[in-house]
Amino acid sequence: MDSTWFRRFGAAREGAVRLVCFPHAGGAASAFIPLSRALGEHVDVLAVQYPGRQDRRREEPYRSVDAHADALAEAMVPLTDEPYAFFGHSMGAVLAYETARRLVAAGRPGPCRVFLSGRGAPSPLPSPHDRLGSDTEILRAVRGLGGTGHAVLDDPELLAMVMPALRADYGALGAYRWSGGVPLAAPVTVLIGDADPVVAVDEAAAWHDHTSGDFELRILPGGHFYLDDRTDEVRDIITDGLLVAGSTA
Repeated sequence: MDSTWFRRFGAAREGAVRLVCFPHAGGAASAFIPLSRALGEHVDVLAVQYPGRQDRRREEPYRSVDAHADALAEAMVPLTDEPYAFFGHSMGAVLAYETARRLVAAGRPGPCRVFLSGRGAPSPLPSPHDRLGSDTEILRAVRGLGGTGHAVLDDPELLAMVMPALRADYGALGAYRWSGGVPLAAPVTVLIGDADPVVAVDEAAAWHDHTSGDFELRILPGGHFYLDDRTDEVRDIITDGLLVAGSTA
């Protein structure tokens, strides 16, 4: 396992399906500590640590979704010899999708299931919520989503630490264009909060067109970061989805 890219919160779970989790814009691997604990011994959770945050804060963050997905796919190659699944939230959903596409295109085994959370399906045009041209707009958007603690946003020193990653991530999302291609063969589960201010249900449902496998849309109570309060429900959706994926593999 590449210790640069992946974090495991607890002991390795031998024989369990590996779930690789991709954080949101500005987020870090630690965002998945609660989910990792909730999944317990049934799933081996690896959280992706993007450059430019936490213990990788001295590294330059990626400013392109394509370049970021290229690097993630390369880091994933040694992990594809055993069954694995992806879970991506918000920006992480885009990176999970694009990383899966690259692995399959390179002839590697694809994920047995892909969980895409808090994000509408990709299209040739960027979401207006991604096109943020200033720090003021970024901070307004982040505060509206509620995913970053106000203690961080209100502390000048902490804010200075997280802003480079936020600028890079939102810049990458604003420049991202889906250019078509073969749908994923893996079954896809899409999760969304019913009060998400930036992702409508029909936008989330449009992921159906990006897989030739089974598709499931799960709508949970909450906003963009519904999973902070619905960890147990998300755990059950994941374990059920992986059970079905395993039985049909």
